[in-house]
Amino acid sequence: MKVLLLNPPFFPRFSRSQRSPAVTKSGTLYYPFWLAYAAGVLEEGGFEISLLDAPAKNISLNDTLKIAKDISPELIIIDTSIPSIYNDIDAAEKLKSLLPNCFILLVGTHVSALPGETLGLSSKIDAVARGEYEMTALELANNIRKNNLSLDTVRGLSYIKSGALTHNPARDPISALDKLPFVSKVYKKYLDPKNYFFAASVYPEVQIFTARGCPFRCFFCMWPQSFQGRIYRTRTPQNVLEEFLYIKNNMPEVSGVVIEDDTFTIDKNRVRVICELLIKHKVNLKWNANVRADLDIETMKIMKASGCYLIIVGIESAEQFILDNINKGINAASIQEFFDNARKAGLLVHAAFMAGNPGETKESLKKTLDAAKKFLPDTVQFFPLMTYPGTKAYEWAKENGFLKINSFRDYLTKNGFHRCVIDLPNLSGKDLQEWCDKSRFSFYFSPRYIFYKLKQMPSKEHLIRTCKAFVPLIKYILRKFFILK
Repeated sequence: MKVLLLNPPFFPRFSRSQRSPAVTKSGTLYYPFWLAYAAGVLEEGGFEISLLDAPAKNISLNDTLKIAKDISPELIIIDTSIPSIYNDIDAAEKLKSLLPNCFILLVGTHVSALPGETLGLSSKIDAVARGEYEMTALELANNIRKNNLSLDTVRGLSYIKSGALTHNPARDPISALDKLPFVSKVYKKYLDPKNYFFAASVYPEVQIFTARGCPFRCFFCMWPQSFQGRIYRTRTPQNVLEEFLYIKNNMPEVSGVVIEDDTFTIDKNRVRVICELLIKHKVNLKWNANVRADLDIETMKIMKASGCYLIIVGIESAEQFILDNINKGINAASIQEFFDNARKAGLLVHAAFMAGNPGETKESLKKTLDAAKKFLPDTVQFFPLMTYPGTKAYEWAKENGFLKINSFRDYLTKNGFHRCVIDLPNLSGKDLQEWCDKSRFSFYFSPRYIFYKLKQMPSKEHLIRTCKAFVPLIKYILRKFFILK
């Protein structure tokens, strides 16, 4: 039985898998990792798999339809995102018209947050899968293979039955993560790593998970609230080592690994064991990971010794009351120490700053930009608060009348970039977006930062990643402020 897993066409290089889906100003494009994990599970289950990432290959909808017709699958699994959902529904409807006997399953963060609303958009959608969907897809595919089209027993599915919206019981989050196939094996077989890029990372890279779920309560973060949940589940250190070794031995074109766990360093003892294994087995593969600003220098040092060169941290704001308002759980007074320790450990830092959280003012935004310049991370992102369905941030914005959308299309500009969809009493969405653009310009074109970057240039590795990220960023800045309007 054939299964097509599809990241459907939209804008070229539309990064649907990332936490805030959009076309990025730096050219970043995430792997379709959730689809890839499901592809690996289905392939191990004996299904004939096709994995098509249309935005990465810049494949049109017409070409996608031709490919699907040639494959003639019995099940098509379509990834979705909030800003692309109407486009995704359109692609699903055209596929259903072309292959009327094919079962159409929608997956992803949007349908997990709004399964009923999604099903109401089209009668041609057979079902949606809520949350992590590898095992839901496998069980559904087995039923279809047995000509058993009864959906009642498949946990995690939502669908229309006899005209009524039906939500099957939720499926428990996957706990035995070691049993999942290495997602890197799926990448090697079906995708080209050179099509993907993470602006702060070495290039080419692969993205993997060593754990799922996040116990922290940040009110804006979409994955723990609408997709993975807050139950923290981990792969064993030995299993993580084995995937690193697989990548090193089988994907020589890859320069590094991006660990996409929401927070890799939740269990510092586990981090230490993983790092010791990487050192012992002389993996010598560069990697980076998401951390929190309370990470200690001892953990930083062993991460560095094992191949970590970059840590990614959400600072969000320099104001303690804003951090408290968004349940960040970080002491603003300790952030400078975090950056000092990272430098002592020899780690680069990619730092994320956010505009528009509860309590935000022009004064707090100025303080945040000043702090970013003082901390001088290797790379930064200045980002308006993106309030997505399924999050506390969305509920807060909607309840207070701050949410300004007519449809989910409003989350993107006409070019596919992020668009702020909230107006605060003292700061409009336009104000927040302009602060992000101006802060990006002010940070990257400051003499201190330029001098810092020039000192890195003798390194070929830094030159490649800097140029690859900064060319699209500079084009965006020029269009925004100067000659390319």
